[in-house]
Amino acid sequence: MKLVLVPAGDFEMGSEEPAETLAIAYPQYELSRFLALRDEVPVHKVRITRSFYLQQYEVTVDQFMQFLKASGYTPESVADGTGGYGYNARHVAEKSERGDAFEGRDPKYSWRNPGFKQESDHPVVNVTWNDAVAMSRWLSDKEGRRYRLPTEAEWEYAARAGTQTRYHSSNDPRSLLKIANTFDADARVNWPQWTDYAIAGHDGFAFTAPVGSYMPNGLGLYDMHGNVWEWCSDWYGENYYAKSPRDDPPGPASGIVRVRRGGSWHTWALYARSSYRNWNTPETRYPLVGFRLLLEID
Repeated sequence: MKLVLVPAGDFEMGSEEPAETLAIAYPQYELSRFLALRDEVPVHKVRITRSFYLQQYEVTVDQFMQFLKASGYTPESVADGTGGYGYNARHVAEKSERGDAFEGRDPKYSWRNPGFKQESDHPVVNVTWNDAVAMSRWLSDKEGRRYRLPTEAEWEYAARAGTQTRYHSSNDPRSLLKIANTFDADARVNWPQWTDYAIAGHDGFAFTAPVGSYMPNGLGLYDMHGNVWEWCSDWYGENYYAKSPRDDPPGPASGIVRVRRGGSWHTWALYARSSYRNWNTPETRYPLVGFRLLLEID
């Protein structure tokens, strides 16, 4: 794995953009979507007191396969027999019980098969939070150093790379075309009902892209926006920002769902912003979700 040094420092975490301002930047969205972003406030100063290394790219299919072969670990989607989710062109989201864009759970879907072709250098998907933690623990034992998932604060600090704009590229959603694989003209072909939310342009991929296919941020990290959502170590707390400690916030002490950040190849631009927060249960496996690991510095 290639690692990037992220130096200690401080930043303003979160976003307090008024709904009216967001409505100008994203005119196709309903007002209710902006009003629902209340977990991004208040903006608060966070200090990351210790430098760390972060994977330059998201964990790839090949890296995850090497982990499974060397460790003997069985991913949850296989171990519990329920499988994962996957793309099926015949699946109709509006007719599914939850209006889901993907078919599942089904044993035919897993990290090996998300319903679309992936090469060895694509980010692994359909991996649970528990799968990601298992890989970090195995790697830690193997190397005698501590690997783990980044905290939500560490993730946003690294993603912003010194910026305070919506994306590390700028405030303009169209700037994502150069730095990220998100929901654009290539992906909308498979979901024409959401055409209005697609970025007007092509990033070259309808599904996942090989890691590092776009421009990196100021720290040299790739795909911090888009490609796949990335698991963080934190439990999710909607109102956590109001009481978050200034130094190295670890997230709530307990919870039901874990944080994921960054957006994916299927994510609309509003939800790929540096400040946007999302979550899933730790056993969730989905064709939009992967991870990258952090290495602590002694």
